[in-house]
Amino acid sequence: MKKWILPALLLALLSACQRPQNDNPSAAVVALVMKTLNNPFFMDMQQGAEEAAGTLQLQLLVQAPEREIDVEKQMQIIENLIQRKVAAICVTPSGSREIIPAIVKANRANIPVLILDTRVDSSALAEAGGLIATFIGSDNFDGGRLAGRFIIEKLRGKGLVAVLEGIPGHETGDARLHGFHHEVDPVPGIRIVASQTANWERDQGYNVFQNILQSQPNLHAVFACNDIMALGAVEAIAAANRRGQILVVGFDAISDAREAIRNGAMTASIAQNPRAMGKLAVEYAQRVIRGETIPAYVPVQIELIQ
Repeated sequence: MKKWILPALLLALLSACQRPQNDNPSAAVVALVMKTLNNPFFMDMQQGAEEAAGTLQLQLLVQAPEREIDVEKQMQIIENLIQRKVAAICVTPSGSREIIPAIVKANRANIPVLILDTRVDSSALAEAGGLIATFIGSDNFDGGRLAGRFIIEKLRGKGLVAVLEGIPGHETGDARLHGFHHEVDPVPGIRIVASQTANWERDQGYNVFQNILQSQPNLHAVFACNDIMALGAVEAIAAANRRGQILVVGFDAISDAREAIRNGAMTASIAQNPRAMGKLAVEYAQRVIRGETIPAYVPVQIELIQ
């Protein structure tokens, strides 16, 4: 399999992510804690946040674990930011429940927490006595439904479908998966013959889907809960000489996925707007720092790209 090589820009971002993006020492420091920097989706989110911070003259501190599944490392990052006494923390949680103790600690330090992209478990948060300032993100359930409707239409209501899931118990992947099932399960001609996690990663997407292709030689379509896994599936399809025979639908519409759609290797993707999420996070963080009231939910639009 051809490995995914990080571009020089990403390496530069990784080396710079430990320092604020504004040299004004009197400016408030807003932290953006993402799941990883090894994903173009989060690179776009960072760029949106940097644009807003520059406009608003805030210091932006961007940090993230190396891998999306490293919940413990993300917790450590947040705890260090609390010790640093940043003015606000914007975070895309690696774990919807696991993040809650860190939120509670930030609350006790009077540091507002804004959640992006992935919702926290609201009942567990309430039970722990934690509070968030807002959630900024797309409706992942609706995005899963959109992907399901598209596959049903393309297959004309009949076919064998596989699913590459995200991290089990992770709100983003679970919501997308549930939305997809909401559409396809009632259709008698559509049968999901394989549904396995690939943990948001391209290599795992390749390996898992390669095994699925071997066990399901008559497969018609695959829905991957993010584009990184979808691109791994694309590579597995190419390795099996089955390009053009299987519909591949991803989620996030990152630049590599859009290129794969243009050249016919992928069929479609559900587009979010991570740049807008990052921009809105910094803008609403400033409003919270100023003591303003902000909405509990800030929606970001989704659409199908094909």
